[in-house]
Amino acid sequence: MSTLTVPQGAALYIGAVLGTGVVALPALAAGVAGPASLVAWLALVVLSVPLAATFAALGARYPDAGGVSTYVRYAFGPRASAVVGWCFYFAVPVGAPAAALFAGDYTADLLGGGRVTATVTALALMAAVTAANLGGVRVSGRLQLGLAGLLLTLLLVATVTSLPHARLDNLTPFAPEGWLAVGTAAALLVWSFAGWEAITHLAADFRRPDRDLPRAAAVAVVVVGVLYLGVAVATVLVLGPAASGSPAPLADLLAVGVGGPARALAAVAAVLLTLGTMNAYYAGAAKLGAALGRDGALPSALAAGSRAGEVPRRSLGVVSGGATLSLAVVTVADVGVRPLVLLTSGCFVLVYALGTAAAIRLLPRGSVTRRLAFVALVAVAALLAATGVYLVWPLLIAAVAVVYHKVFGGTGVSTPATL
Repeated sequence: MSTLTVPQGAALYIGAVLGTGVVALPALAAGVAGPASLVAWLALVVLSVPLAATFAALGARYPDAGGVSTYVRYAFGPRASAVVGWCFYFAVPVGAPAAALFAGDYTADLLGGGRVTATVTALALMAAVTAANLGGVRVSGRLQLGLAGLLLTLLLVATVTSLPHARLDNLTPFAPEGWLAVGTAAALLVWSFAGWEAITHLAADFRRPDRDLPRAAAVAVVVVGVLYLGVAVATVLVLGPAASGSPAPLADLLAVGVGGPARALAAVAAVLLTLGTMNAYYAGAAKLGAALGRDGALPSALAAGSRAGEVPRRSLGVVSGGATLSLAVVTVADVGVRPLVLLTSGCFVLVYALGTAAAIRLLPRGSVTRRLAFVALVAVAALLAATGVYLVWPLLIAAVAVVYHKVFGGTGVSTPATL
């Protein structure tokens, strides 16, 4: 029975898009482009309009649990659909350590210990979600939404209480690294805006998908846009040049607006939010890998656990092992989280490119949503270019997926709702 209403759908959208990135990316973006990073934030908010509208239109027209994978299969066939599945699956082992390190930085900011504390925290979080998923434990949807609500509250409090301390002279020099750096900052920020495709998996659960899904998306775009722009503006205007070197910008804003003890709250919230988000992505990626194995898009050895209620332990092992390897590499190389964020964002941008291209083929000619799909595709193409050398990772994944599918066959697979 279809039960989702517009408010519930909007809440799920907001929960899907608001994620761990906002606790760290405002500082990373400011470090890349200075105050001009605000242009990147604004551009991503504007891009969210045609992007969300495109996926909402696809979800309303083709209400299927497969989401983007289904649309791409309808438009371009099973090999392209397999590329979508691979991009989601192999984005998680790269992105999970970055999310864990975001929480680790907040822990280190509170307890001290610098990079050692951050890395140990990241390892502990990764071990915790692996153990939880091995036991078949899932964080409930209600708790997931509750964690998103916690982040929403923190963003509001941090922004509202810190803005009275804003200084306009922190806007100069506005683009110290040049205007091309805005593109790099935008590529980083894709991490914070990934999720507009996620609720399409639940399109069939809306009471009236053709009406309710676009309305829910519209509400979410406004809420997410206001929150993200608010915290980005506060980070630049309140923290100034210090923002680029801050490992915990949300804690810094709360310390300015509320007081020093707020750092403890920010650290606890960052850890809980990251734990919930990582749990959802580990669970979803593990199931996806098993489904890919079942359908022949990955080795059949990963197929165990693909049925409802089963635990995909082998696939989970690939995700967990890959995440541990990624963490080890960036720790030894001492390069920070930026490469991990850009590699993960590149995977999501490639999925968006395939999804918007599918929309152009599937949506009615002359419709407003098809025109918006053209706009979204052009903007996504610009993001692909801005990703630069980090685009090699998703393109390599796509090439291997196509070759594997051609050699070993397979039908393509639907991606799970948690991704």
